[in-house]
Amino acid sequence: MLELIMNDILGTPSILVGLFALIGLLLQRKSSADVVSGTLKTVMGFIIIGAGAAVLIGALDIFSKMFDHAFHVQGVIPNNEAIVAAAQSDFGTSTALIMVFGMVVNVLLARFTPFKYIFLTGHHTLFMACLLAVTLSVGGLSGFPLILVGSILLGVCMVLFPALLQPYVRKITGSDDFAIGHFGTIGYFVSATVGKWFGNKEKTTEQIKVPKSLGFLRDTSVAVSLTMTMFFVIVALFAGQNYIETELSGGSNFIVFSFIQAITFAAGVYIILAGVRMLIAEIVPAFKGIADKVAPNTKPALDCPTIFPFAPNAVIIGFLFSFLAGLLSMFLLPALGLKVIVPGLVPHFFTGAAAGVFGNATGGRRGAMLGSFANGLIISFLPAILLVFLGDVGFEGTTFGDSDFGVVGLLILSVMKLLGLS
Repeated sequence: MLELIMNDILGTPSILVGLFALIGLLLQRKSSADVVSGTLKTVMGFIIIGAGAAVLIGALDIFSKMFDHAFHVQGVIPNNEAIVAAAQSDFGTSTALIMVFGMVVNVLLARFTPFKYIFLTGHHTLFMACLLAVTLSVGGLSGFPLILVGSILLGVCMVLFPALLQPYVRKITGSDDFAIGHFGTIGYFVSATVGKWFGNKEKTTEQIKVPKSLGFLRDTSVAVSLTMTMFFVIVALFAGQNYIETELSGGSNFIVFSFIQAITFAAGVYIILAGVRMLIAEIVPAFKGIADKVAPNTKPALDCPTIFPFAPNAVIIGFLFSFLAGLLSMFLLPALGLKVIVPGLVPHFFTGAAAGVFGNATGGRRGAMLGSFANGLIISFLPAILLVFLGDVGFEGTTFGDSDFGVVGLLILSVMKLLGLS
């Protein structure tokens, strides 16, 4: 039963958010037609986002293989899904219990404290629960104390991180309807701060003047397609025709194959944005029922792509500059005696894009560029430093990716070391 709840209900973001929508609509005594429609559209919105992410990740996986072969890069690739899967044999039970009880703590904190946020990004809840299980175990805890401390810490993270970003989310969306529940918060906060210090919010990415002859670039899908085509073709030329046609494309011409993968990436982005629009349209009204009855005046904290439609140009700029910082970090990390962190396209796209939107909100174009570059440095250096602290826990080849995992993990291990527990 615990495995069913953990994996099939709480571990499935679409089901989790659909349940919240269902409860919210029922508490508002909506008609049966509205309840069915609202619940199914909420689930569908999340599934559409997931489908878009799968399409996008498939194209990025091809790009990563081409990139690794072209430049002979060997190192650690941050991937939350991979490390959680690797940790399940040793930390599966503690991860499950921390996740379930951490969500209970989240609701209690939203009900009885000023931090009125319900964290609805189920897969990130799972990732953070796993990080807490691993770091607390390495720090010297086990059994009931580990579950208790882990659950409290998870619940605290689920309200504090959305609260930290909310002033900037209001700037981006022009409303206070929802928050961002995604554990790349520190990177986004730093991006917004860098934008505030060094940017000019009057000159936003969305005001970029495009000549009439290049008017088609105003279409986000076209802009993404052209940008990624350039990336794919350049890397394909370095990787070589023989490798791509024998190992990746199944015999298709390597340039044509690269072009199709670039357009596939753009299609994934388009699908994600369509899912986001549907989700927002349904979850915000539905959430009002829970807010009014269970935890008054709370906000749903949603995944980071929910802000992408508010600044599409910043999304592309953010990804590019975050990835650029990741490439630079590959040369800096070995010089500092740290393991090489290979820049993963998935974390740099999602967190870099979101960082670009936050940087743009406070510092316009310059804020989007510098802020997302700072995010790229953060998600390169924090995982490398965390690896040192984790020692021989033994997750070969991968580690936790997004910024909050590094910050929380390092804080926990540092405190426990000071207390003499590890």
